[in-house]
Amino acid sequence: MKNTSTTLSRRQYLAGAGTVATLGLGGCLGLGGGDEITVAYMPIFPDLQWFVMEEQGYLDEIDATIDGREFTDGPAIVQAYGSGELDVAMFGIVPSMIVIDRGLPAKVTAANIKEPMAIMVHDDLQSLWDEHGSDAFAVWEEERGQKFRFGTFPQGSVPDVLLRYWLQQEGVDESTVEIIEISGANAVWQAIANGEVDGSSIMEPVPTRAAQEDVPVRTFRTAAEVMPGQPAAVTLMSDEVRDSDVSSQFLEQHVRATEFIRNNTEATADIVESGIGMAADQAQSALEGPLSNFVTDPREIENGTEVFSEFANENGQIDERLSLDQIFDYSVYDNL
Repeated sequence: MKNTSTTLSRRQYLAGAGTVATLGLGGCLGLGGGDEITVAYMPIFPDLQWFVMEEQGYLDEIDATIDGREFTDGPAIVQAYGSGELDVAMFGIVPSMIVIDRGLPAKVTAANIKEPMAIMVHDDLQSLWDEHGSDAFAVWEEERGQKFRFGTFPQGSVPDVLLRYWLQQEGVDESTVEIIEISGANAVWQAIANGEVDGSSIMEPVPTRAAQEDVPVRTFRTAAEVMPGQPAAVTLMSDEVRDSDVSSQFLEQHVRATEFIRNNTEATADIVESGIGMAADQAQSALEGPLSNFVTDPREIENGTEVFSEFANENGQIDERLSLDQIFDYSVYDNL
């Protein structure tokens, strides 16, 4: 958070001290027009509140200048956050945990969406599942001479964790399938459309697009069926922001954006088209579908977050299994 006053910023502190272990700043209290808050976001469906806030002018209601920075992936945001370049980040729960696990002064203050993913599989696999259950993958390989190929985001990402969790819950040995790492929802869609993968764990717009176009890969399970309260993108705030009035002001606008999405489907679809690149008609179908569960209350994703913390620890992404209290700061939302 930049300030033209003599208050020491988080970035100045990081640059001077070289560590965050002893960070004990009181935050930018009494913010004025000289403050600038840098917010990281991604052009993805689960970050839709950002695009609504920007399009509807909600950010103008905050007593600070909001500098939005678009990133293509979570690791890049983690790196930028570690360099002291960011104050707020709207991105995945797993990279948020990585930031916290590294000792950086930040906590999750809001959820953006819950249960937004779909497990997608080839129509033929669905038929095999009806007959063979979780042995369907072994039958697939026997019949086709190759393993079933899931294409999803890199290991440790939200879609990847959900996929591995589902396979585990179904008693499927991961060695019986191939999980291919693909960066970006558009790239996942292209892999599906080109027949390069047989299934995926992915968020909108891919499931809706697949349902409307001539491809044999479709939604098999929704996240709500696999992991109630499944987390995805969240809003992470630095301690400096959380200790200031900007935190509640930002979440007030976040709540407004969540309500706008719920109540103005057609207008929101236009925002999706301009901000994320999904055709407005498909966006409207997605917004009316089972994966568009936009929320702000962080408690909506508690159950799934505990599962994700365990997986992130087992995968070596975080050194310890973080508790809910280590991850979340509920007070900002509760005090609205």
